[in-house]
Amino acid sequence: MKGMEQRKSSIEIYRSPEGNIELNVKLENDTVWLTQSQMAELFGRDRTVISRHVNNCFKEGELDKSLVCAKFAHTKKYGRHDGFEQVVETEYYNLDVIISVGYRVKSINGTRFRQWANSILKQYIIKGYAINQKRLDNYNELKEVVRLMSRAITLQDQVSEGEYNGLFNVISDYVYALDTLDKYDYQTLLIDKTTQAEPFHATYENAMEAINALKEKFGGSKWFANEKDDSFKSSIGQIYQTFGGEELYASVEEKAAMLLYLVVKNHSFSDGNKRIAAMLFLWFMEKNGILYAENRHKRIADNTLVALTLMIAESRTEEKDVMVKVVVNLINKDNQ
Repeated sequence: MKGMEQRKSSIEIYRSPEGNIELNVKLENDTVWLTQSQMAELFGRDRTVISRHVNNCFKEGELDKSLVCAKFAHTKKYGRHDGFEQVVETEYYNLDVIISVGYRVKSINGTRFRQWANSILKQYIIKGYAINQKRLDNYNELKEVVRLMSRAITLQDQVSEGEYNGLFNVISDYVYALDTLDKYDYQTLLIDKTTQAEPFHATYENAMEAINALKEKFGGSKWFANEKDDSFKSSIGQIYQTFGGEELYASVEEKAAMLLYLVVKNHSFSDGNKRIAAMLFLWFMEKNGILYAENRHKRIADNTLVALTLMIAESRTEEKDVMVKVVVNLINKDNQ
């Protein structure tokens, strides 16, 4: 779990409907955590079976161990003597691993636990960061909302199954840490450290070629990418809009952010607006050579882009400038 912001952990009690399973579940870094022993109890399997499935999900490339496994310190009884304790580190596995193992052992308790964990994490979001109830007072709050929404989306209950799969199919290759956000404050957000060189110019024609390629690759309903009006053509033109002979969106990053915003908000297509917006955002960055940082890391995380796309969809018109600045600060040259 390198690079993740450490937050105060808490313990939630999970009880099975039958009452025969009770687990102390660690809640930290916006997810829930269990040990292999706890998973063995949850799924009613021997620990060696759980260990084999955990190792297989790493060997098969389904999950990256460095992202879903962490060591947490806790105290336990030392030897046979009462009153003596020692601090030990134990490996814990997050919800992604728990769900994977649950599928592999075909346990109904995996589904029950996922639903319970989803409920707990939703409460965590609602109590701490009610994005739809009030304006965000500072950018640190916005950063946490992005992180928490990312977790909620991975639980598949924030969006439909089709939209979830479509969004992640488009951006599953773009993995990068959220922690570069830590230096930014909502009250002082600026657009800087951006890219002026622009080797690629988006047009309605080449954008539609990219959209049609997306449709051929991932499929979709017969209404996917079906234009309802001329608003998409207008969106492409708007990112190159000028005033007094100067571009309103002078950098590649600003144009990419505006393209994402406009395609999401204009609802130009009968189906697939968010998927198309996310794809065009990455397409525009890649064509202009800013998708990857100098160290070849991608500049924006997959979950972050999904969360931002959905947040843009839910944002109010007067929040446009804030949303664009957030996106720019996630993809500018500070993200190396």
